[in-house]
Amino acid sequence: MNLTGSRTINADVKTVWAALLDPDVLKDCVPGCTEMAGSAEEGFEAKVVQKVGPIKATFKGIVQISDRIEYQSLKISGEGKGGPAGFAKGGADVRLEEQGDSTVLNYDVEAKVGGKLAQLGSRVIDGFASKMADQFFENFQNAVEKGPTGDTTDESAASSGDAPAAETDEPKKGWLGRIRGR
Repeated sequence: MNLTGSRTINADVKTVWAALLDPDVLKDCVPGCTEMAGSAEEGFEAKVVQKVGPIKATFKGIVQISDRIEYQSLKISGEGKGGPAGFAKGGADVRLEEQGDSTVLNYDVEAKVGGKLAQLGSRVIDGFASKMADQFFENFQNAVEKGPTGDTTDESAASSGDAPAAETDEPKKGWLGRIRGR
């Protein structure tokens, strides 16, 4: 199964790049992900619970990030084993393009399955894989745009003095705050 798409994310390219390498962001964006640990340099270990047609499986696997060109592109590759259900593996080539204050994230996804999952047929598998990819990139866009608390960040209010002092004096928490150096 191959899928190509793009999303325009209301954040600068450095913020989007940092989020692509952050295990906490990735865990929150992968549908059904219950665990994610590791680093972009050494790879991530993940646990994902999914139901494909009549088959529910827990996949344990490894995600690698390679072919990195800082702030421009990278490749995400993963493989998971779901016990008797079979295996799933695939990857995404991701390219970032700066567009004013926004970033266009382009992706090409490829996925393969084996075992009992493959017996479901390409129609079911392709539909499921397409849904998973779309959901991941939608979750990713929402996570980057809304930040770790789910609130849309508004720096203009903080810099103009319109925001309450308690909000501007307290350092940001989470991955977005680390990226922006707060």
